[in-house]
Order: sequence, then structure tokens, then C-alpha cells
Amino acid sequence: MTLPTPPYDLASYRHRIPLLRTTIPLNNCSQAPQSDDTRRAALAYLDSWNTVGMDWDAWMAEVERTRGAFASLIGAAPDEIAVSSSVSEATSSLATALEPHGRRHRIVATHAEFPTVGHVWLAQERRRLGVDWVPVTDGAVRIEDYDPLLDDRTLLVSATHGYYQTGALQDLRAIAARAHEAGALLYVDAYQTLGTRPLDVKALDLDFLASGTLKFLMGMPGIAFLYVKPEVAERLHPTVTGWFGRTNPFAFDATTLDWASGARRFDTGTPPIMNAAVARAGIEWITSVGPGPIGAWTEALSRRLVEGGRSRGFDVMGTTDSRYKAPTTAFRVRDPPATETAMRERGILTSARGPAIRLAPHFYNTIEEIDRALDTLADVVPPEARA
Repeated sequence: MTLPTPPYDLASYRHRIPLLRTTIPLNNCSQAPQSDDTRRAALAYLDSWNTVGMDWDAWMAEVERTRGAFASLIGAAPDEIAVSSSVSEATSSLATALEPHGRRHRIVATHAEFPTVGHVWLAQERRRLGVDWVPVTDGAVRIEDYDPLLDDRTLLVSATHGYYQTGALQDLRAIAARAHEAGALLYVDAYQTLGTRPLDVKALDLDFLASGTLKFLMGMPGIAFLYVKPEVAERLHPTVTGWFGRTNPFAFDATTLDWASGARRFDTGTPPIMNAAVARAGIEWITSVGPGPIGAWTEALSRRLVEGGRSRGFDVMGTTDSRYKAPTTAFRVRDPPATETAMRERGILTSARGPAIRLAPHFYNTIEEIDRALDTLADVVPPEARA
């Protein structure tokens, strides 16, 4: 039987990921592998630092190119993007700019949020901002479960695009419509999906979107981005801030707190320069393949995971329809950390989370790798521990 293939030159991309020579990385929900492109970007910065000492203008230009690359990926303009060190920092900065007014003092979040996002919202309770929670049902968030919580008290809705545990997707267009009908803003955490399917913040009418690059954008930790809708940005004044959030950072005036225009007011301190260089290399690589073709191939890999896992007696958490999930597939196992270790010892990288072992392929993976991973999983997890 002829196995399916992706709509791009898979071999040429695989050749540029050294780790594939010894290992099968299926842990993109946690960390992408290094590519020749991202390694060159990091070394270029280190060489510049080593030979020039301080090449500030060139380094700042690199950060701006990275800002532009992320903006282009999500259908935004560069001035609509803030550069941060993590989604935690970006979300915290946004949270401090939210002001309760009138009856509006509630944040509606879901039990599918990555913990850092939920923690940021809970930390605002001392500022008279309360949190209401939408439940997770059968490994996903149902759109109708938002409805009882949305009213004239809702200030912001927080919705993760892909649930980190199961990969289940949320319908961002439908959530945006509900949030805006209630007079609320919408924040989206796209960390678990960005790079694996097209996403246009303008077409979806999102107010905020945050993501880092160390997962499906083929980058590294230490950098993240926050999209802010222009008409919303101008009325927000974060208290988590820094000198790069000013109109002119190089005025060096400690006594004046003004605000850069647009999303740049959410910039904080000196940007992570090397991380930005690596991030740009990863984003540009993803863009060259195309989120559309990547989505088509990762859906095929997800189908193989779901069907192969079931045939080997594993229980899939969350939706089994690859059209409505990120590339992540979660299988219930008795001891996820031990399973992750056993898989790693056999050359396959996975990611334990909660009651499951997660397998998250990307555009460079093959059907043969999926089959080998599933055979290995069945070998290390006895039938009685597959639940």
C-alpha cells in the first residue's frame, strides 16, 4: 500500500534538522527541534557579539525583522505586535492594563487554559477583577458553555486556540462573535497551534493574541509576541512596562511615563536579541512551507496516530477528528513520566502531561515515524496500563 506524502519536498526539510538522524521528535507541543537555519541564526548573533562587541543598531534591526515576520504570519502589521520574553510576561502586561469599569469586572476563562494564563487572570483578583471558568467536557471546551457566563459584567474572554492537554481546537470566530456581542474583549493563546494552520487575526476579529515560538514555530524559549488590535491598544496603559514601551526609549527620561503607539506600548525591557534571531529563522521556515500545507499533513499524521493508537488498545483523550484538533494526540497511560522516559531511551521524544502521554508531530515527520512511535509505545506500556 502506498503511504500518503505531504504537498512539499519533505526530504529537503528533514535534511536540515540534524536531530532526525538519531531521534524521532514527536514533542512539538513542548519543544521544537533545532534546524540548520535556527542554529545559523544563533551563531550569527554570537559571532557578532564576539567580533563587534556591541552592534546595537544591527541587533535592534534583527528584532524589528522578527516582529515583522510574526506579524505577517498572523495577518497583522508590525506596529500591532509587542515583543516579550514569554507568554507569561506578555499576558501579565496586558492584564495590568485591564481596568474594571461600571459593571464590567469579570474575566471569562476556560479550564483548558495553560496554567500560566489562568494564574495571570487569578492574580488580578486583588484589583477587583474576578474570574469565571468555562468547563472542559470530554477533553474539549464546548462553545455553548460560554453562553451562561457572558453578560454585561464580562470585561474579557480568554480562549486558548488549542488545548495543551488534548489538542482540541476552539472555534475562535464563534467565540469572538459571542464575546463582542456581550461587549467584551477577546484574548487568544495560540501557542499550541500557531504554525500548523493558517490564522488571520483580522479575519477572526481578535483583540489580542499571544504566542511564543519554541513549539510549532521551530524556535526557542525566551521570546514571545502579543498582538493588540490598534483601536484597543490606544486606551490601554500596562503597569508591567519598561523603557522600550516608551515613545522614544532612547530619550532616557526616567521622570516621564509616555506610551509608544499601538502594541509597542506593551514592549518592556531590552528585547531578547539572540532569541529573536532564532525566532525569525523558525517563523520564516514555517512560512516557506506554508501553514496550509503543514495543516494538511499534520492532519494526516494525526489520523494515523488516532487510528494506530486505537488499534493498539490505547484510549485517546479528547476529539479524535483531526480537523478539530492541533497536531497533539494524547493517550491515557498509567504512568506518563515513566512512559516519556522509556520512549526517550528508545529514541522517540514525547511529552507527558497530566494523565496522558502526548505525541505531537510536525511538518517534517513521516508516516513511518508515526508507526514506529506507536509500536514503541505499545512495547513500553503493557495493555493493563493503557487507561
